[in-house]
Amino acid sequence: MSEERATKNEAPDSPPARVFVYGTLRKGGSNNFRMEDCKWIGPAAVNGHLYEIDWYPGLVLDENGAKVFGDLYEVPAEKIDALDEFEGPEYRRLRTMVQNAEDEAESAWIWEWSRPTQGLQAVPGGDWLLVDPGVTLDKINDED
Repeated sequence: MSEERATKNEAPDSPPARVFVYGTLRKGGSNNFRMEDCKWIGPAAVNGHLYEIDWYPGLVLDENGAKVFGDLYEVPAEKIDALDEFEGPEYRRLRTMVQNAEDEAESAWIWEWSRPTQGLQAVPGGDWLLVDPGVTLDKINDED
């Protein structure tokens, strides 16, 4: 799996940027309102390990890991810094390959958990929306 790490305040090379979200920013998630000015592309997945950190998850990429489900968005370049700030220092932004809804690989930015995972509970099935109490099913089913 090819990964490119970002440095703080580094904007993607060409707007709009593809971004993979797997937690509260997902369509229907409790923080999805932060993606209002972004275009939802569709469901996507990566390989890794998804952990329950608190009211939010953390993902550690691993090409030999299980499938972790999320959403792919087109995000205006100027929004990347705001998402970096929202994710905070516990996460590092990097570019990696994701499988889109057509099962094609494409490059996208992702925020990976950067802290130890010892003692954290894995999210069963790799889908945060199945365990997040803040999920609103009506928003998941809305067509964009």
